[in-house]
Amino acid sequence: MKSFEAFIEQQLAERKLGSSYRTLKLENSLVDFCSNDYLGFARSLELKNNIDDELNNLHLILNGSTGSRLLSGNLQYTEELESEIACFHNTPAGLVFNSGYDANVGLFSCIARRGDTIITDELIHASIIDGARLSHANRYTFKHNDLESLEIKLKQAKGNCYVAIESVYSMDGDNPPLLDILHLAEKYNAALIVDEAHAIGLHKKGLINELGVEDRIFARVITFGKALGCHGAIVLGSNSLRNYLINFARSFIYTTAASVHQIASIKMAYRMLQYSDEIIEALKNNIELFKNGLTQPSSLLKSNSAIQCLLLNDNGRAREAAVYLQAKGLDVRAILSPTVPAGTERLRICLHAYNTIDEINLLTKNINELINA
Repeated sequence: MKSFEAFIEQQLAERKLGSSYRTLKLENSLVDFCSNDYLGFARSLELKNNIDDELNNLHLILNGSTGSRLLSGNLQYTEELESEIACFHNTPAGLVFNSGYDANVGLFSCIARRGDTIITDELIHASIIDGARLSHANRYTFKHNDLESLEIKLKQAKGNCYVAIESVYSMDGDNPPLLDILHLAEKYNAALIVDEAHAIGLHKKGLINELGVEDRIFARVITFGKALGCHGAIVLGSNSLRNYLINFARSFIYTTAASVHQIASIKMAYRMLQYSDEIIEALKNNIELFKNGLTQPSSLLKSNSAIQCLLLNDNGRAREAAVYLQAKGLDVRAILSPTVPAGTERLRICLHAYNTIDEINLLTKNINELINA
């Protein structure tokens, strides 16, 4: 056992030496500029009360789901929710997964087979990378949002080809040239898969619905743990895709189903989302207030989303900047390599509908002092 422990300690020591050692942090009383709770649903008393009322009216006395959905864990209530969400996003069908990670790993690991091709943006979610690896398909990445790079990879594709992008990128906060990418995918007879995890909320139903191209997208992944304030995800697509995932997605087949409480939470969050125009407008206003408050806005990565990033290009500098802001009462976190490529370490600032004008002014004041120091 000593050799195994020595290996573990060596790996951890290397992480510490490179200033990339990760630790868990407990909740705090700092002003939230780090969570993905963009609309404040996770902390909403109204949503909590709606969930409690829904559960009381259901009369389903189940703490857990009792098994996988293919055994004892499937409920009519869950299937009705899937249909409701699919209708909300104007698509034929959907299948709920226990998390966004489960959804991406399940989808990408089974949809492409040996001899097929998966092409992903180089900044795609880690869960998509992991799912693609499990598929045994040919895998290519293209330069971030680079159409020429994508077309080169499309020309090399074999078998069934799937192109994967995010509608809002989780670490840069920017949008892809989605319509141009869709056109290229169609030109080469490739299926486009879009992860909308960070688009829901700012774009009420997601960017795909906003652009009106739902019927041209092979699959969408919508997660519930960001702006919806819950947990889980749904893969949207055709009825055939839903049936395929039920039969072949291992992260769906071989796991205990989500609890009734989780399904009820998702249902009530979607009901709340339907009437959230004022909250979404508040989020948009806060994004503009933040950007306009910086004396050097060019120091930020280009983004119109709730995710705003200040590049510091070094793990140590990013950590120090985060500690500085936290000491001022602002919960801003550093994103370090290897989570992002070396040389792109940053402060990742998440803005929310519930952040006050005073809080955002305090944030921009201290960032300006950091930049100008």
